[in-house]
Formats: sequence, structure tokens, C-alpha cells
Amino acid sequence: MSEAIQITATGTPGPFVLVIFGASGDLTRRKLIPALFHLYREGLLPENFAIVGYARSELGDEGFRELIYQSIAEHARETGDEDESRRRFNSTVRYQQGRYDDERDIRRLAGRLQAITSELNIPANYLFYLSTPPEMIAPIAEQLARVQLNHRGPNPWSRLVVEKPFGRDLTSAKELNQILQQSFAEEQIFRIDHYLGKETVQNLLVLRLANSVFEPLWNNRYIDHVQITAAETLGVEGRAGYYEQAGALRDMVQNHLMHLLSLAAMEPPVALMADAIRDEKVKVLRSLRPIPARCAMNGVVRAQYGPGEQKGQSAKGYLQEDGVATDSTTETFVAFKAMIDNWRWAGVPFYLRTGKRMPVRITEIGIHFRSAPQVLFNAKGELPANFLAIRIQPNEGIAMQLQVKRPGLTQAIEPFLMDFGYADAFKQRLSDAYERLLLDAARGDTTLFTRADEVEAAWAYVDPIIQGCEGKGTLPQYPAGSWGPREADALIEDEGRRWQLIKRKKQ
Repeated sequence: MSEAIQITATGTPGPFVLVIFGASGDLTRRKLIPALFHLYREGLLPENFAIVGYARSELGDEGFRELIYQSIAEHARETGDEDESRRRFNSTVRYQQGRYDDERDIRRLAGRLQAITSELNIPANYLFYLSTPPEMIAPIAEQLARVQLNHRGPNPWSRLVVEKPFGRDLTSAKELNQILQQSFAEEQIFRIDHYLGKETVQNLLVLRLANSVFEPLWNNRYIDHVQITAAETLGVEGRAGYYEQAGALRDMVQNHLMHLLSLAAMEPPVALMADAIRDEKVKVLRSLRPIPARCAMNGVVRAQYGPGEQKGQSAKGYLQEDGVATDSTTETFVAFKAMIDNWRWAGVPFYLRTGKRMPVRITEIGIHFRSAPQVLFNAKGELPANFLAIRIQPNEGIAMQLQVKRPGLTQAIEPFLMDFGYADAFKQRLSDAYERLLLDAARGDTTLFTRADEVEAAWAYVDPIIQGCEGKGTLPQYPAGSWGPREADALIEDEGRRWQLIKRKKQ
């Protein structure tokens, strides 16, 4: 096998301290701590390294270490050396109790960090991870700047990792960007979306640009349409308070689906550098044909899951979930058609859909090519067109449907699926998205993080849709465990197409 070519930053980052704001929260327990533990166990974190948890809970060092121990036991991958690895990992852990918006508490944190870096011989390199409620992002950034923990570097450096949601509309996103950029430079701000850390998302550019069989075909001459599906089997799962304020448009479309669309449609960057790649993503978002608020009700399908059956179990509807208003008009499903008005994609529809309580959990980009001319093989009607499926999750991989002749004495043609799966092909575990993103943030590589203008461009497109749809009466319901309302099928079938996924089997 030929030697692999590295296309992004590699290697172990230099010594640093990771400070997790919201250290007692669910995201820290389920995702951040297991990801950090895996990186530590695989030798991808520096020897001089420390984790400082910060939250309002009165845990103390030992309480936080116990929380970490339980998190690793419940969520980390087992390899047989957990006890020794956990013991060594826990030795890197400290905890500081405090409020997020209180300057005196943040000053105490600054003093604790100074003591830790002196004790462990670590430069004052700080990676601040904001795993907090959205309303705390701006106050934390301002307080960190006030106590001078925002040094730009390069030696020492400070970086800020910000979880979504990033604003709830264009106005609030601009305001948040302005506040953050008053406290930290743009290159210090890492807006994180875990979708961008997934292996198949990262492979999109390689698939297109490193294979000469694809790039010449990646345009409106050869592609009929594109489908992007992000389906979840779960309901709101105790997050009704957040979801009632967000809905699928804010929770999924503005970030996850816009990222997938822009990566699939972007032009080749001038170089494999963070800003060059992000420049091309922004160009796609700015080329999206606006859906005016007055048109959104007719062109965008919104719905809520109702009672149904999922995996043999009865499932209640959204309006029956705890914390959901009985007259709620918050959507749990969205489907619509997007058009990109540029030279490459003029006339090619992008059909997007996302929903909760679907039959399977799957995120997939489907590239549907134009049909072959019906000149030679038209005896039995039009042949199915080729399509390329890029599976983001689960079973990350790439599949392509081709037409082949069935063995035998007749000229029988049937579709055949060529399927490539990462886990099977490389015989190795795929890293969790948070592992990759945490490591990149520690290295200072912003490629897989969202820039301010990209956030604003996505909101500029989605905002009018939200304004045109919100508060417009009751929503149609679809049974839990189904593929959404009939209106979503009509959206694409009325134009002579149909929704397709490579795998709909139970995952």
C-alpha cells in the first residue's frame, strides 16, 4: 500500500490547559471526557497537559474526578487497560467552582490557572471550551478578556471553543459575533459543529478533488439533483425546553444541513488551508436563492411527529412530550428545495430534509446523476440513473449505484451497488467527531470550525424561512417511526423524482 498523504495538521499539540465551562453538564460527561480520554490513551495529548473543570456545582477536585471516572466507565471504549489509564488521566484533572458572569470568580480561575501552569511546567496556553447555555457565551468571553486570559499568542495563546446554537436569528448571531470579536480575535474563536468532525464529511473534498472521475462530472451538465437527509430516531429526549425555542430549522438546518450543502457544492479551494476552504463554503451560502418569508409557507414542509410505533415500541407524539405546549407550532420535521444560483449549479435542485422519530438514524448526501440517453437500452423503459451516496452516519462510507448486465443469455440489466465502508476497509476504529475537533482546536487548526461570516450567511438564508413559517397555525403530523408527512414526498415527486437512501435497514 502506498504511503498516505497528510492534508491537515498532524501530530501532538504543545503543552496546554483545557478549561471546560459547564464541566458538570451532559455534553461534558457523554462526549468531551470520553473524547479526551481516548486522545490521552492514544498518546495524542502532550505530556504536560491539564483539564480544569469550571461550573457552578460544588464538586471540588475529587468530586470532578469521580464524575470523570463514571463518564469513562459509561461512555469510553474498552481496551482492557481502563483502570490504569483512568488513574493516569485523572491525575491531570482539577476543578474550580464559580459563576460564569462574575468577574471575581473568573479572577479566582485565573489565579488557579497560574498555579497549575507553574506546578506542571505548562506555558500559559489555554483552550476554553464553552459547554454552557447559549446566554452564557458572551458573558464568559467578556470576563475572560477582563482578567486578561485572552492573549492572542502565538506564545502563549488562548482559544475559545463555542458550542451551537450560535444565535437564534441573524440579528442575535451578528450581536454575538461582535461581542466575541471585541474580546478575542476571530482566529482565536472556534465555533464547533460536531458534524464537521465526522470522517465522511472530511472525505468529501478528497472524494471530489483527488479523483479525476468525479470532479469533471460535479456540475449541472451531469448531475440532475442532490438530496441531503438527516434523520434521527430519537424524540426530544428531555430537551423540550430547548427544542420549543429552536425547532428543526434552528436546530438542524441553519448549521448541520448548511454545512453539508456547502461542502458538497463548493468550488475547489486555492489551497488546503483553513480560510481558503471556508471562503468557498461562504460563497455557496451567499449563492443560495433566497426563499422570501411570503413564500416559505408554500415552499417549505414543516410537521410534527405524532403518536406511532418505533422498533416495536409505542412512541408518543411531540405534543404529548413533557414540557411541550399542547398548542405548540414548533416543527420536528422540515423538507424544502434549495437552489444555488452560480455557474456550476444553475438549475440543479438540492432537496433537504431532517426529522425526529424517523425509522432509522441516518445522515446521507445523495448525488443523483442524469439518466443515460435512452437510445440503446430503452426496450423496457427508462433505466434508473446512477447515484452516489455519501453516508455521514452511521456506518460511514460511500456507495454508488451502477447499471450492470445480469449473468445469463438474456440482455437483462439491473442496478448494482458498490459499497465502501470505512470500518471494513481500514480495519480500524473511526475516531469520534469530538476527538478530531478537540485535537484540531489544540493545534490551532480552524479548518473544521465555522467562521463568523459563514454563520451569518447561513442565518441570512434561513431567517426569512423561519419568519415566514412561525406562528402560522397547526402543523401536519406524521406517525412516529415513519419518513415524515405526505407533503414531503409530494415536494419531490411533483418534480418527477423521489426520496432515495442507500440503506434503510434498521441501524
